[in-house]
Amino acid sequence: MRFGKLENPEGRNRWLVRGTRYGLALAIGFVAMGGGRVHGTPTHPVDDTMPSRMVIQVNDDRLTVTVARAPQIYLYGVIDADAPQRFEALVRSGKIPPGSDIYLNASQGSPGAGMALGRLFRTGTMTTHLGTPRHKGHAGYRGKKSAVCTGACAYAYFGGLYRFAPTGSDRIGLVYPAAQAGAGEANAYLKTMGIDLARLGPAPASPGDAPLWLTADRMISSGLANNGRLPLKTKIWLLPPMPSLELVQDDRYGSHRLVLQCKPGSVTLAAYDMVGATRANQIVANARRSYVEVDGKEVLTRQSDGASAANGAVVITRPYPPTELVHLLSARTIGLWVAGRTSAFRYGYTFVLYPAGKDILDFYHACWRAAPWPLDTAPAKR
Repeated sequence: MRFGKLENPEGRNRWLVRGTRYGLALAIGFVAMGGGRVHGTPTHPVDDTMPSRMVIQVNDDRLTVTVARAPQIYLYGVIDADAPQRFEALVRSGKIPPGSDIYLNASQGSPGAGMALGRLFRTGTMTTHLGTPRHKGHAGYRGKKSAVCTGACAYAYFGGLYRFAPTGSDRIGLVYPAAQAGAGEANAYLKTMGIDLARLGPAPASPGDAPLWLTADRMISSGLANNGRLPLKTKIWLLPPMPSLELVQDDRYGSHRLVLQCKPGSVTLAAYDMVGATRANQIVANARRSYVEVDGKEVLTRQSDGASAANGAVVITRPYPPTELVHLLSARTIGLWVAGRTSAFRYGYTFVLYPAGKDILDFYHACWRAAPWPLDTAPAKR
């Protein structure tokens, strides 16, 4: 089974086999999985009433791990004071490994316990989602159509290193810390997790206990959710004789690095997609060409020898014509890709450039000053 990535029209990447609970839908009808192992006993059926004590369901069967690339852990019910200890015991036993997918559905509970769960998620570099558990019923595997995560659950959600915004009818509601006892602890926790509620706008003048319901777009634009991708990092060196610009993008599947370096008479591009030695060798073995994409337009194509595997990475290197640098000033994306004999195999990664706009402009002018190219393509005066 191959796990190459495809790019959609918005410039985001997706896997040929996606690592989410929805990717299991086609397979569930063919494989009996038993609904996962439940740690903690619900006091009521899951589809009717929330359990009064948090239940932990571990789905780590072969099908789940193959498709999702990680165990799927469902937490549902009231987040009781002992919930973090039960979760941590499963982590220590190896039943919940680092990098697991956490699905939350809880509308009540202890804020302190929610924060303690969030710290465990962050320590384990886990990914948080909203979702309801799969379990076996008369008509096959079923669960509630929507998940609700408020109060203590929202604090737990923010502990995910990678946080996926709600989809469908799932809902997440934030109760501002000022409305709760222990607001100082809550604010300190959010700061540690890199969550800045100020990006949502001014807090309510007199916050009450009613949650602020957050849309997916609002969560992404404010940084409360990142949909599996951490903020782009840049490093820039502007001094001659070799100015350079480095972009680093980390996501839940690995780290991606792009370096542009200006030398007298030339610019070089080097891209590194850290996927591990075995996977890198597989990708390169199946590649028949590699290329760069700028805003979805293929450029700098090279056949056969354009990609290599080194130190656990797929490596693409190119001379980058200095006259082409001007296009990066207005480009939305740049992608690095390898492809096989047919369109069925395409692997790579796309960088969204707007967070690095100023650094790209500064690099462009530093490169021009260090190694000018023909005058008819000189940059406009700043």
